[in-house]
Amino acid sequence: MTLPFDDGATTADGRPADLQPDRETLTWQGFGDASRALTQSIVDSGWMPELIVAIARGGLLPAGAISYAIGVKAMGTMNVEFYTGVGQTLTEPQLLPPLMDVSAMDGKRVLVVDDVADSGSTLKMVMDMINAHGLSLDGHTAVKAEARSAVIYKKPRSVIKPDYMWRETDKWINFPWSTLPVIQRSQDNDTKRV
Repeated sequence: MTLPFDDGATTADGRPADLQPDRETLTWQGFGDASRALTQSIVDSGWMPELIVAIARGGLLPAGAISYAIGVKAMGTMNVEFYTGVGQTLTEPQLLPPLMDVSAMDGKRVLVVDDVADSGSTLKMVMDMINAHGLSLDGHTAVKAEARSAVIYKKPRSVIKPDYMWRETDKWINFPWSTLPVIQRSQDNDTKRV
């Protein structure tokens, strides 16, 4: 049986990730504060996005928080797989379906959001794709967009410097949405749905 990817919530010895050395733990309150501070830096730059694109999965919550804080309702997602475990990656990031409809984005200011630019490969792939070819996820329709990027964390080794970031760290990051183990089916099959 293959277990779902747990984003490093527990280690091989079973200890919770937030108790491991060389990790930075971001709490839910810290995430709220970081999202507001990151949004403030975007607003202070004078550049306002018309569309926010989350790189799924890590960028989903930060993009939503920025969307609310900045007042932009237009959102989309790009599903990209790169990490397969703690410190384990594919050779190159892979764009996964479902694909986003880009037909109404021509000439728009697009903010691409992820949780962390670790190696930076995922964010670089997305930004290069947008800057070189415009947004074209279906292979047919291409639209030009002015794109910038935002992350909560950037690692020193990242191959891309995001336009906006909250903090730089070289530690593995425990995000509040991924520090607990993946939920498994309970042994009690008589549980009631609420």
